[in-house]
Amino acid sequence: MVEAVQDAGVVVTGAGGGIGAALARRFAAEGARVVVNDLDADKARAVADEIGGIAVPGDASLVIADARDALGGTVDVYCANAGVGSGGSEAAGEPVWAQAWDVNVMAHVRAAEALIPGWLERGSGRFVSTVSAAGLLTMIGAAPYSVTKHGAYAFAEWLSLTYRHRGIKVHAICPQGVRTDMLAATGSAGDLVLQPTAIEPQDVADALFKGIEEDRFLILPHPEVAAYYQVRATEPDRWLTNMNHLQQKWEAGR
Repeated sequence: MVEAVQDAGVVVTGAGGGIGAALARRFAAEGARVVVNDLDADKARAVADEIGGIAVPGDASLVIADARDALGGTVDVYCANAGVGSGGSEAAGEPVWAQAWDVNVMAHVRAAEALIPGWLERGSGRFVSTVSAAGLLTMIGAAPYSVTKHGAYAFAEWLSLTYRHRGIKVHAICPQGVRTDMLAATGSAGDLVLQPTAIEPQDVADALFKGIEEDRFLILPHPEVAAYYQVRATEPDRWLTNMNHLQQKWEAGR
């Protein structure tokens, strides 16, 4: 058992399935009190019933007040997991871009705005951001997703560097392919780039808990992402050329 989360009040957004459900199950198994949030009320209730949690369905951006009440007044851990896997290019359309920004970035900002003052007052709190390796690297065929996941990572990084000396822990989870409905929706691009090394949602939860035990900010369920990230930072033209080769391969196969 991970002592840091025992009896903690935990909120997991987008927890009706996939990574969110796996996180909710793991937190509950570790002795936490878990609020399961999802836009799909039936899915939220099903997971909550399974783990002995509390379903608080609805928009992830608006869940804090109700979740706090459901947990007896205190949220100790917030998992900003809800996301949209928007594909497309620069021409995806402003509504697509706006939704990606709102869900993948601004929902995290709104949650932090609601939670940080109380966490600072008591000197503790934990913010878990489900980002994606796309937030460190990129993803072919998905400009809105890639750009906003970069934003989600940048915000988690900013939270950590700003508040770590005041007792707030931040974790950014950055997996590649995970066998979820979102992966299935990526189509041929996901088949090419993500499916060959895809892992199960439970593997992501396991990686997070190892990171919590080791007090690490960056959680890489696919360890090879660290090497890709290093090449991106130190040899950007080589990295971009390799990614462009993937892009060309994808275009040729469509």
